Amino acid sequence: MDTGSLRKQGAVLLAQSDGCAVWQFCNEAGEGTMTTYEVFPGVMLGFNDFHMEYFESRYVADRRLLAIDHCREGRMEYSPGNDRLAYTAAGDMKLDLRQQHTGTFVFPSHHYHGLTVAFDRDIVQRSLPQEVRDFPVTPETVIARWELGACPRVVHGAEAMERIFGELYRVPEQIRIPYFKVKILELLLCLDAMPIPAEGETPYFCRTQVEKVKAIHAFLREHVGENFTQEALSRRFAISMTPMKTCFRSVYGMAIGTWRTQYRMDLAAELLRQRPELSIAEIGGQVGYDNAGKFTEAFKRVMHIIPSEYRKERGNRHET
Repeated sequence: MDTGSLRKQGAVLLAQSDGCAVWQFCNEAGEGTMTTYEVFPGVMLGFNDFHMEYFESRYVADRRLLAIDHCREGRMEYSPGNDRLAYTAAGDMKLDLRQQHTGTFVFPSHHYHGLTVAFDRDIVQRSLPQEVRDFPVTPETVIARWELGACPRVVHGAEAMERIFGELYRVPEQIRIPYFKVKILELLLCLDAMPIPAEGETPYFCRTQVEKVKAIHAFLREHVGENFTQEALSRRFAISMTPMKTCFRSVYGMAIGTWRTQYRMDLAAELLRQRPELSIAEIGGQVGYDNAGKFTEAFKRVMHIIPSEYRKERGNRHET
């Protein structure tokens, strides 16, 4: 994105110097920053750090682009069109022409960290030969090889590219721009050489499926002390078992049972710290465990410490 596009998104310029600009995004759901660098004409590298539940994008590309997005931490929900939703998670790479970048981007874990390499294809067509003579790969080469169109192409767990992306996150300031340039050229070479993963099953979910899974998520949070089988959840929310499990994992990054246990233990840890008047057995009961021994086993499995020791270490002591 150029400066004008960022301002249209409501971004506020916080600082700018030596080809680096820091932009801030704010809404009622939180805030985020994007730190951008002009690596060479037509090539922008941006580091994205968002701590918010969602972001409303009004971006409409006014030029021919190729964007390469990498998710370092967190998750992002986006719509590729036709009332469908898709997700990127830590380690994923997304190749995108930015033809559909308007709408709501949701961060299910309330945070997202990653980077974007954006090529202005018309400018790069002129600038790349000046930067590196006879360089064999261009954005057009990548677009043709990966058969990119209106919908983004996502590579889940892009292990072949992880070294390149990982090195972009940790660069000494004194060599920052030339190092970025080298790594972006390497990125283009790898995209031209790496095996293209098979598409496999459709990576998209119907919006109605996602809405039901989010309703299940909210229901389990509200009824944390009660136990429901997955079959019961499937019937209650009128969604088949397999789509329910697959969609929940894509939205929240873990299976329903795993997420529920983690949520219960996080809540139990909070109660252990803040409610010294409650016994460990009472806290276990509040998060769905009638048996104190089973609660202790579950807490240790997730938190790697038994509840009584956790309470002592965190300062609020109470005899159980």
